[in-house]
Amino acid sequence: MAKRDFYEILGISKGASDDEIKKAYRKQAIKYHPDKNPDDKSAEDKFKEAAEAYEVLSDANKRQRYDQYGHAGVGGAAGGGGGFQGGGMNMDDIFSQFGDIFGDSFFGGRSRSGGGGGRRMNRGTNLRIKVKLNLQDIANGAEKKIKVNKMVACNTCSGSGAKGTAFDTCKACNGQGVVSRVTQTILGAMQTQSTCSACSGEGKIIKDKCNTCHGDGVVRGEETITINMPAGVADGMQLSMSGKGNAAVRGGVNGDLLIVVEEEEHTELKRDGVNLFYDCYVNFADAALGTSVEVPLVEGKAKIKIEPGTQSGKVLRLKGKGVPEINSYGRGDLLVNINVWTPQSLSSDEKKALELLRTSKNFQPNPNRKDKGFFERMKEYFD
Repeated sequence: MAKRDFYEILGISKGASDDEIKKAYRKQAIKYHPDKNPDDKSAEDKFKEAAEAYEVLSDANKRQRYDQYGHAGVGGAAGGGGGFQGGGMNMDDIFSQFGDIFGDSFFGGRSRSGGGGGRRMNRGTNLRIKVKLNLQDIANGAEKKIKVNKMVACNTCSGSGAKGTAFDTCKACNGQGVVSRVTQTILGAMQTQSTCSACSGEGKIIKDKCNTCHGDGVVRGEETITINMPAGVADGMQLSMSGKGNAAVRGGVNGDLLIVVEEEEHTELKRDGVNLFYDCYVNFADAALGTSVEVPLVEGKAKIKIEPGTQSGKVLRLKGKGVPEINSYGRGDLLVNINVWTPQSLSSDEKKALELLRTSKNFQPNPNRKDKGFFERMKEYFD
């Protein structure tokens, strides 16, 4: 099922300001909040959908990639090992990341916990890696298996940080993770909530720490992650895999893995967006008499015909032999620039032959023919 447009989800225009985006998200989140719509799967889906849209549009870099490439630009077109950003958000993700938008007391503090009671949800940090792709990977899409050094959940204590179930309920907050204070104001009693400093908002205290992770619940480790790169990505583009970053301290929500595309330069083909360019060199005789030559493609080769009398700088187009567009079914072209090669050293016989041809009227430049430069012809092609 195709994803809905993020601007449409929040009911805003593409030129909306940061403040308008935040207000629109808050409106949608309040409307579809689980506490207002208990046991309503449709409302829950819309709540998650709004959070996903806000996550992208509230971040300047993600918003720019989304505006340029659509869902694929923020990872919506790929998957593998937890799914790229946009498909894996759960309630804990949403409440831990965006709870501050609602305020501490919104719907009984659930906005900070995802489950009631206001208990803090730990979140792991994001990781950023670079993945090198060659032109064939970019044209066809590629599956890459990458070993990532990161923080992982401790196997000894299963990420709890404690030996067995050695926890005590925090007495300062009675296991709620937050403490409430009531103050008297001119408008009456006002209640505020803040994260419990005794347990750092977790609602529990470890009695006996794990010997392996020393109570953190995470250790340094390595994970092999499968990344499915969509066809048509470009150098510098960043994709995201939800939940594949560093593990959170003592459980919680893992961070994201940010994948930056690094495009390897092809030995013969040059890329400009979805189009590819190739400089084809032919000798003087072949340009004058005509011939057939092979040119490289992303995969394999193609034979093209050089018409008799072809001038240096002529551009031939091989339609659909370029790179796919990342967010559509379109594909660019391969543009072949013909260069007539002038020999730099000649034998005496070759010189004599050319001397005989020098005076031929067919070998004289035509003053009425107005050649256009390569870049001028390319401008006409794209216009």
